[in-house]
Amino acid sequence: MKVFLEASLPSVQKNFSERHSSSRIEGLNLSYFDQPMAPSTIVQDIRIFVGTWNVGGKTPDPGLNLEHFLQVEGSSDIYVLGFQEIVPLSAGNVLVSEDNEPAVKWLALISQALNKSYHEYMDSFSEGSNSKHSHNSKDSKSNVFHKPSLKVLSRNLKIDNSLLKICNCPLESSISNRLPRKLSDPCASPFSSGDSSMDEFLQLAEIPSPRMCYRLVASKQMVGIFLSVWARKELVQHIGHLRISCIGRGIMGYLGNKGCISVSLSLHQTSLCFVCSHLASGEKEGDELRRNADVAEILKSTQFPRICKNPIRQIPERIIDHDRIIWLGDLNYRVSLSYEETRLLLEDNDWDSLLERDQLNMEREAGRVFSGFHEGKIFFAPTYKYSHNSDSYAGETVKSKKKRRTPAWCDRILWRGDGIEQLSYIRGESRFSDHRPVCAVFAVEVEMKNKQAKFRKGFSCTGSRLGFEDCIPMRHSFYDSPQL
Repeated sequence: MKVFLEASLPSVQKNFSERHSSSRIEGLNLSYFDQPMAPSTIVQDIRIFVGTWNVGGKTPDPGLNLEHFLQVEGSSDIYVLGFQEIVPLSAGNVLVSEDNEPAVKWLALISQALNKSYHEYMDSFSEGSNSKHSHNSKDSKSNVFHKPSLKVLSRNLKIDNSLLKICNCPLESSISNRLPRKLSDPCASPFSSGDSSMDEFLQLAEIPSPRMCYRLVASKQMVGIFLSVWARKELVQHIGHLRISCIGRGIMGYLGNKGCISVSLSLHQTSLCFVCSHLASGEKEGDELRRNADVAEILKSTQFPRICKNPIRQIPERIIDHDRIIWLGDLNYRVSLSYEETRLLLEDNDWDSLLERDQLNMEREAGRVFSGFHEGKIFFAPTYKYSHNSDSYAGETVKSKKKRRTPAWCDRILWRGDGIEQLSYIRGESRFSDHRPVCAVFAVEVEMKNKQAKFRKGFSCTGSRLGFEDCIPMRHSFYDSPQL
C-alpha cells in the first residue's frame, strides 16, 4: 500500500505544512488523510446445513417428515441436501431415461419442512377450493403430492434465476448480463390444466411466495444422485456465478449410476462449492482404490464454465480452487476388518478401534485421497447396512453370507478451505432405507463488501478478498474532483 501511494500519488506524501500551502489541494479536508481507512471487506459467519442420504431406490410418501432431520429449529442460512439412489439403479433408469418424479417429491418434502407456513397457506386454499367444488378434502400433508400440484410446486420453489446475477462482481452493472426469464427458468412457462378451478389455483399459487423463508437456488439429478441447494430468501440477491457440473463414474466408467454433481456459486465475495457423490461400491480388498480413483477423476474432470465478466476477479473453474468446499455423499468406504471382528467391536461400542480401520481414514492419512480435506470426529454408529424397517444391521438377520454386509460408515461429509468450523456432525435414525442419513452444520466465513468503508475518490477496489493493496486508480485524476 505504501509503495503504491508513493509511486502514484507523490503529492499525498508531503508533510502537513507542504500540503497546507499547496494550491492544488486548497479547500480539501486535510483531516481526512490522517484518519485510518476502513477495510474494504468484512467477514460474516453464515450457518450451512449439509445432509446426505442414500434412500435405497425408495420413493418417499407424503407422511415422511423431514423437519427433525433438517433441524429446522436451528435455522441455518443455507441448506445443502444430497441424496443417492433416489431411483432404483436399474438398466432402464441408467441407460434409457431417468425418473424425475421422486426428485420432485423430495423437493416437496424439503420445502414443506423449510417453508411450513407457506404450505399451510397453500393447503388451506386447496381445501377451500375442494369444498367449493364438492370434492372430498384431502389430508394436508398429501396435497403437495397431487398432480398437477407437483408441477406447480416445482415451478414456485425455483428461484427466478433473473434474480441471480450471472456475475455479481462490483464493477458490473446490476442489470446487465442477467438471464432473461424465458431462458433462465425451464419451469417458468405457464401451462393450463384444462380445469378452470385449477387454473385459478395456478394463478393464486404465485401469491404467497413472500411467505417462503427459503428458496430453491439449484437442483440437479443424475440418475440416482440428486443435489439441491436452498438459501434464505434474503441471501438470494447476494448469490452469483451459479454453475453446475456432473461427472459420471458408473457403468463403463462414465454412466451416471455412480459419480457426482457439483454446484459452484459465489456468496458476496466468497466462492463456495458443494459436491455430492456416490462412489464405487464393494467391500473386497482393493475396492477402496476404485473409490480413490473416482475422487481423483472427479477433481480432474470437473470444469465449471467461465461466466465472470470482471477481468480482475478470478472465479474458480475447478473444485479445488474454491474458497470453501463441502463434499458429501455415499462415499462407500468400508471397514478393513472381517464381519466377525467388526461385530465384536460393535457389541462393545468400540467405535474408536473400528474407525482406526476405516478405509477413508486410512487412505486420507496415507495421502492417497482427499488431500487437504477435513472431517469432524465421528461419534455415531456405522450408517450401513440396516435391515428393512429395522434398527438391526443386515448381517444380524440375513443368513446368506453373499448378502451380508459388514457395517461401515459409508455416508460422510468432508470440507476443505479456511474459514469453516464444524458445529455438529450426527446421523439421523430414520428407518426409511438401509442407510442412516448423516448431517453436519457449519459456521462458514463469507467476505462481503464493507458498506461503511470510505474510499478516496479516484480509486476503485474490485475483486475477491480485497484489501487496499488491490485499489487501482480510476481514469480521472485524484485531484479532478472538488470533493473527497
